[in-house]
Amino acid sequence: MHCFKLLADRVKSRDFDRQVAELQICAAILNRFTALGTLHTVRMG
Repeated sequence: MHCFKLLADRVKSRDFDRQVAELQICAAILNRFTALGTLHTVRMG
């Protein structure tokens, strides 16, 4: 949640479509951070 506050502390765009795009980019970045931090287990023979 702390990362989300850093990324989307405030919406900087004035146009609504650009605000939507900005928030979608922030969500994509957070999803990527989550994917990088998730452990993947591999079953060995």
